Amino acid sequence: MITVEPISHIGIDAQGRAWIDNINVKVIEVVKDWLALGSSPEEMVLQHPHLSLAQVHAALTHYYDHQTKYDLEVARELEIWVGRVADNRHSPILSKLRALGKLP
Repeated sequence: MITVEPISHIGIDAQGRAWIDNINVKVIEVVKDWLALGSSPEEMVLQHPHLSLAQVHAALTHYYDHQTKYDLEVARELEIWVGRVADNRHSPILSKLRALGKLP
């Protein structure tokens, strides 16, 4: 039998973050895009032409191999974002814009 070394397209940095082929795209970014938009891998390549179809599939495969970890990270990021939105509702600039009738 011939042994073929698999191509993963995924590397892990010193902080434990998964990156796609050293092209400055984290796996979590592809995962969040996929979760938010529900795009097929083919559609994702059209939306992000710097990624190959193999790279998108590799990112999604890595997600499924580590789904619990990624789902927790996405939930944490969403919680932080919701908190920041709530904090910003009372910012001085937004209050001023509301007073001027520029915002609801």
